[in-house]
Amino acid sequence: MTKIPKEERPATVPKAKQAGETQTRWGWVEPTVWTERMLTALEEGVKGGKWYSLMDKEYGLPNLLSAFKEVKRRGGGAGVDHQTIKMFERDLMANLKRLSAEMANGTYRPRAIKRRWIPKPGSREKRPLGIPTVRDRVAQAALRHVLEPIFERDFAEQSYGFRPKRGCKDALRRVNGLLEAGQHWVVDADLKSYFDTIPKEALMKQIEEKVSDGRIHEMQRAYLNQEVIEDMAGWVPEAGTPQGSGISPLLSNIYLDELDQIMKQLGYEMVRYADDCAPRRR
Repeated sequence: MTKIPKEERPATVPKAKQAGETQTRWGWVEPTVWTERMLTALEEGVKGGKWYSLMDKEYGLPNLLSAFKEVKRRGGGAGVDHQTIKMFERDLMANLKRLSAEMANGTYRPRAIKRRWIPKPGSREKRPLGIPTVRDRVAQAALRHVLEPIFERDFAEQSYGFRPKRGCKDALRRVNGLLEAGQHWVVDADLKSYFDTIPKEALMKQIEEKVSDGRIHEMQRAYLNQEVIEDMAGWVPEAGTPQGSGISPLLSNIYLDELDQIMKQLGYEMVRYADDCAPRRR
């Protein structure tokens, strides 16, 4: 995608301006990772625009415990190892300590993803759903806790899907506001099989622009290259990040952020919700 200079980028979510606003603005972040000192750095910007030494934040036990609670709350079935959330929880702290140790010493490797096909809303078609193991879902949630605020800081105002404190109703309110303002020409677009077609290397380059921790890069590449298992057959997809993976929604927004920037510069008032968008010419 075409690179857009920072000074020409569309408005992002407003930054904190007064004391106390930082905690309000970032109240959704994982507190075991994002201390007050780190949030201040997030607001003010880090040297060179890149974050270093993040891996220890990911494998910290408090973060992993919070990640497990999130995985439990979301539910979901067992992965290729047949271990359910309930089974993982029976020996929770031992499992988390083992996972933390593997991340710390570099031996952690995500297991294959089980693929299932589920009905696609509003269509007779079905879409693939990836089911990582519970262990990997915990690790992915912990990684998202670390990465999401770094990218959320600069995401364009006009995207609404898979973002904290935003949702479908917010996108619809924005669309309604534009219609009431007299912008009646609408193009409704959907990116077909978007999650399955994201270019891996292009996505990694966007991550590397803001994160310089090589161990985080290694882990992210491992997730992008997980084997997929369906009906006893296994393969590694050439592109994409599986729907159902806990880190995929964030990755989908990272890759499409450049589209948000470009459309704004071309004069389109685009409202994007994940891979669905409704551009309007100003």
